[in-house]
Amino acid sequence: MDIKTGNNEFYVEDQQGNKAAQITFFEEKDDEIVIDHTEVAEDLRGQSIGYQLVEHVVEKARAENKKIIPQCPYAEKQLKENDEFHDILA
Repeated sequence: MDIKTGNNEFYVEDQQGNKAAQITFFEEKDDEIVIDHTEVAEDLRGQSIGYQLVEHVVEKARAENKKIIPQCPYAEKQLKENDEFHDILA
């Protein structure tokens, strides 16, 4: 799956070029990223795309030495349930 970078978002396009999956975030203070929304089109669910989108934000946060505040329920669940993400939680 080709995950693209947008303005405060990572996303996947469908064959028509529309956003079919998306995670949005914004920067809070100088050292925090807030994930505020994750959405995956129904026909793409069950393919770990949402998880991959969360991973992209985690990689960004680690590269920038920032912590993540998950306001989105899906992102919060992924970050708290997966031990490899615990270091990045604010």
